[in-house]
Amino acid sequence: MVQPFERNVIALIWDFDKTLIDGYMQQPIFAKYGVNGNAFWEEVNALAAAYRRKYPRMRVNRETIYLNHFLTCVQQGVFPGLNNDVLHELGAQLTFYPGLPEFFGELRRWIEEDKRYRKYKISVEHYIVSTGLAEMIRGSRIAPYVNGIWGCEFIEEPELSALCGANEAQRAAGPAAGQRQITQVGYTIDNTSKTRAIFEINKGSNVDEKIDVNASMSPHDRRVPFAHMIYIADGPSDVPAFSIVRQNGGRTFAVYKRGAVKEFQQADRLRKDNRIDMYGEADYTELTQTTMWLREQTRQIAEAIYQEKEQAIVRSVSEPPWHVNE
Repeated sequence: MVQPFERNVIALIWDFDKTLIDGYMQQPIFAKYGVNGNAFWEEVNALAAAYRRKYPRMRVNRETIYLNHFLTCVQQGVFPGLNNDVLHELGAQLTFYPGLPEFFGELRRWIEEDKRYRKYKISVEHYIVSTGLAEMIRGSRIAPYVNGIWGCEFIEEPELSALCGANEAQRAAGPAAGQRQITQVGYTIDNTSKTRAIFEINKGSNVDEKIDVNASMSPHDRRVPFAHMIYIADGPSDVPAFSIVRQNGGRTFAVYKRGAVKEFQQADRLRKDNRIDMYGEADYTELTQTTMWLREQTRQIAEAIYQEKEQAIVRSVSEPPWHVNE
């Protein structure tokens, strides 16, 4: 039976904040509008309790409520004119940890230019799965090096409902007349739903829309087996993603900022709890423990794919005919 995919892809799946950059990506937004970032996050952290007091039966997602607070700040004029183009432009200001984004391209070339691995078109793909803002990641220097981005999305102009009798004149007369601004949340990623993105990569629904991520699919037909995945992130909030990859035969790695004792202790605790295989400093320059470990694991996966392909050929070929001497 013909398989839908060649299963020759190695996927490195990356968290973003505090994994690829030092801190949180929203900082350029605060700088542009002269807003104290710490004060913004303090307000966000207080929202769940405030809404619980106001609406006792309501549940609030602590991981994505910050998106609503951004919309509130836009409506109140704290972030006037904040739209997706602005987010894209601000993404260019993000500063990455040492060695990035070059390491992404170097790792890909290291595998794909190897003569043995090229025989079976073994390739490396990079994916970013973040609870941050997808449009900022798309505008950053790392975007050209990645094959797919999952993050939170904003809508600027909601589709009008005919049920309300709304029309273009009403849209033009709205409070944001003449100025594009974000108005609604279009897509969210939280630390649990990151696993959905991992399954999309696993099944191939991210490259073929005919494949529904919730549809039943044999493990042998999936585009990127879990054993061909490496998941890299910074902390305990990524435990669901660490678990789904590691329990299914993939590799997991945690990073911490150089000199950050608490982050180091956090990574070490993840290792002791068997959440990760290894950890290292968020330094992606040549010959650091982090780059050497990631290169070696990628090489091991590539070698396993190569050997599997070679053995498949041997199994498929019968012995040649030979002369019989009686």
